[in-house]
Amino acid sequence: MGRDVPAMVFSREDRRRYRDKVRRCLDVLAQMLHESRFEFDRPRAGLEIELNLVDDRGEAAMKNAEVLEAIAQPDWATELGQFNVEINVLPESLEQEGAVRLEKVIRDRLNHAEARARTVGGHMMMVGILPTLRESDVHEGTLSANPRYKLLNEQIFAARGEDMHLSIEGEERLETYADSITPEAACTSLQLHLQVSPETFAANWNAAQAVAGPQVAVAANSPFLFGRRLWQETRIPLFEQATDTRPVELQVQGVRPRVWFGERWITSVFDLFEENARYFPALLPLCDEADPREELTRGITPQLGELTLHNGTVYRWNRPVYAVVDGIPHLRVENRVLPAGPSVADIVANAVFYYGLMGVLPYAERPVWTRMSFATARDNLHAAARHGLDARLFWPGLGEVTASELILRRLLPLAHEGLDLWGVAPAVRDRLLGIVERRCLTGRTGASWQIDAVNALGDLERHEALRRMTLRYMANMHTNEPVHGWPTL
Repeated sequence: MGRDVPAMVFSREDRRRYRDKVRRCLDVLAQMLHESRFEFDRPRAGLEIELNLVDDRGEAAMKNAEVLEAIAQPDWATELGQFNVEINVLPESLEQEGAVRLEKVIRDRLNHAEARARTVGGHMMMVGILPTLRESDVHEGTLSANPRYKLLNEQIFAARGEDMHLSIEGEERLETYADSITPEAACTSLQLHLQVSPETFAANWNAAQAVAGPQVAVAANSPFLFGRRLWQETRIPLFEQATDTRPVELQVQGVRPRVWFGERWITSVFDLFEENARYFPALLPLCDEADPREELTRGITPQLGELTLHNGTVYRWNRPVYAVVDGIPHLRVENRVLPAGPSVADIVANAVFYYGLMGVLPYAERPVWTRMSFATARDNLHAAARHGLDARLFWPGLGEVTASELILRRLLPLAHEGLDLWGVAPAVRDRLLGIVERRCLTGRTGASWQIDAVNALGDLERHEALRRMTLRYMANMHTNEPVHGWPTL
């Protein structure tokens, strides 16, 4: 959501007023898209990284308030669980050595945060799902203290009317129930932001949807949850289930889930905001005093607070973002499919692979989304999450191939071309895309490393094997060596 809210109880009148205000915001946004100047110069790369906190043994540490107080930097914030924190990295141009600067900024911030966290008995870990996390770690008592999380939890369960059913069939099976949304906190992500113009937003969003499957396949880093080995990127089904406001009956009726890939290619950013308002009831019906129509008439750029708050409670894998900076509005595509980690080098490689593709695919003469069904893009995402680089994905002109073949034959050359258009220095481009290439050639992702490392520990009890693997993972993470070169022993 990205916004603090007070603890409160909502009335029927609150919900009616909020619905009316969201519709008014939509009308104003439509007018602005036709008449207003949106900020857009050259694309810049911005990102957020969610991290886990662990103790000296590699177990979840419920210390985010203490850790944030020790870090004492405004770019760090709470996340849903007390074992989570998040860092926001300011946008950076990728021209020339920009990706090197971005990598250094992230490493410096994480090194500082790790040093400060140690003073209160904590450590930072970048991973899609903390391998040592237990079911007993995720309950209402381990939600972060910010009132917005408690309120969101209450509203989701009020809408659902029953406990959350988590059911994931992978290499092993997870079947359990949760009485809070805290299992969502197990999902720690890398979120990539790309600022675009209103005219090119639809093409950029469509392209991001099309590449979501390959992105997840080559970056998979979440094979374990609550001691079970499940999917290569278990974050995807876990996040889809852990915030589901629908009881079984509404699921059977085809009511749309709040964690949503979508159902069609779009022609405008307006399509997404309109779908959000049309399909999803408000979870947090909080109204601002400002009237966006009056503000626009007076020459003030409206914040569209109700629309953006509602947008923050619909969890699209590629989310539209409207924001106002220094009185000028802008639009971003927020790419949310990737897990955190394993190393900073891996994170930056994942980012430039995505940004490189986004430098080319939205502007192709025959765009990929005109040659592939939307349902296929969605199926690619789930196949990639389940099987990683071994997943069989469809791509126009290739048919159905493994994810590694698709990336090596088609997508890496496109990413090279896109980074050249961004003005990225060739040596920087080759080093970072080379990390993606080596993962494909070796078959080694964060997920496969975790699985191999646990298997190498032999007959140890599962949780003890996960704990020892977690400590080795963290040691490797701090070297900043890409995961394809990590030893398993």
